[in-house]
Amino acid sequence: MFRQLYSALTAENTLDRAFEDLTRMLEHGAWMFARANEVLYSEVPAKDVRKPLYDRDQAINELERSIRRKIMRHLTVNPGHDVAVCLALMSVAKDAERIGDYCKNVFEIGCLYTQGFHVDKYQQPLDQMAEQMRSLFASVRTATAKSDEGAAAAALEQAGEVRVRCDELIAELFRDEAQIEFHEAMAYSLLFRHYKRVVGHLANIATAALGRLEDLDFYPEKEASEQRRR
Repeated sequence: MFRQLYSALTAENTLDRAFEDLTRMLEHGAWMFARANEVLYSEVPAKDVRKPLYDRDQAINELERSIRRKIMRHLTVNPGHDVAVCLALMSVAKDAERIGDYCKNVFEIGCLYTQGFHVDKYQQPLDQMAEQMRSLFASVRTATAKSDEGAAAAALEQAGEVRVRCDELIAELFRDEAQIEFHEAMAYSLLFRHYKRVVGHLANIATAALGRLEDLDFYPEKEASEQRRR
C-alpha cells in the first residue's frame, strides 16, 4: 500500500522533497552512529568528533522542520488529500530526529567512560549489534528512498531481534552485579538501552514503509510475545 501511495505522492513536488529530507535525516543518523561508536572504542579522539557530530544533529533538526513545512504546504494547497500518509511522514520524521539524540548519548558515554570494556559476554554481542545496526540503517534508507517493501520487512525483523537481545543483556547485567565493575556495567547497560532506542525508531520508519501505519509505535507480535515471557 505504501509503495502505491508513495508513487502517487512523488508526483507532488513538495512531498517528493519531504521524502528526500527524510532520507537525508537517516543518512546523517547513520553517520552519527558510526562516529559515536568510533569514539566509544577509542578509534578517534572525542574532540575531533564533537563539533561535526553536533552539527549533524542540528542538520537533522532543521530537516525535520523542513518536512513539517512541506507537509503543511501540501495540505494547505491540497486540503484533505493524502492526510494519512502526511501524518505518518511527520511521525517518522520525529523518529529520525530522535535517532540523532540517541547517537549523541552513545557519543557522550564514549566521552565519559574511558576505562575500556573487558567482559566478552557483553562486549561480543555489543560489537555484533553495532554491526547489525549499520546494516539496519542501510536497509531503512533503501526502504525510504525507494519504497522498497522487501528492505523494510527485513529491517523490521532484524530490529525485533536486536531489541529483544538488548533486553536480555540488560537483565543479565543485573544478575551479574557482583561479577562486573559498577562503572563498566553501567556503561554496558546504557549502551544497550540507547541501541534499543535507535533500533526502535528505525523499526518505526520501516513499519511506515510497509504501509502498516496503524502499527506505528507498537511492538511486532513476535517481539511482544518475547516481552510477555519476561
